[in-house]
Amino acid sequence: CFSPQAFDKTVEKDSSLAVGFFQRGFVHLQLEMYEEALSDYDQAFNHLRKNPFIDYKQLGLRYILYAWEVLFSTAAAQCRLQRWQEAGATLEKAVVWRPEGRTAILDMALGRVQDHLFLEPIQVPLGEFFRPRKKEVEQLDSKDFLGKPKVISSIIPNDEYIGFEPLRFQKQAFYEPSADALR
Repeated sequence: CFSPQAFDKTVEKDSSLAVGFFQRGFVHLQLEMYEEALSDYDQAFNHLRKNPFIDYKQLGLRYILYAWEVLFSTAAAQCRLQRWQEAGATLEKAVVWRPEGRTAILDMALGRVQDHLFLEPIQVPLGEFFRPRKKEVEQLDSKDFLGKPKVISSIIPNDEYIGFEPLRFQKQAFYEPSADALR
């Protein structure tokens, strides 16, 4: 039921989409591809750019990705790789990034890591999809911002041509430059 290919396409289109790496990391964990999951979680954390969270509601995803959640899931991947000390250090780092009131979850996770028990990673809730607002989708139609072109200046008198093309041959005796123009 899980496939990382959809998330591969997503992060190819936007290589800075932290939530795309976050979800692909979750899928890799489910598929027991632990090194790939760890790499994706690291990418997600790096793309947070030292922000405590990114609110994706503006883009049409009703989800806020918190740095502590990414670190928690990173620790879950480290546990699967039997890297217990790294997982403990990552959870300690998550405590610094956590919003107020989330210490109980992280304290419990630290206890599980000390007892060498796996952590369950955090994921975007099931059923949440990117759904851009209707007014943003309506604006995807092409618009003519430049209007109709018109000749503003031409070296040919009474030039009525509008458009772009290679140089045109001149009609014989249509345009005779003056002696001043030749100098």
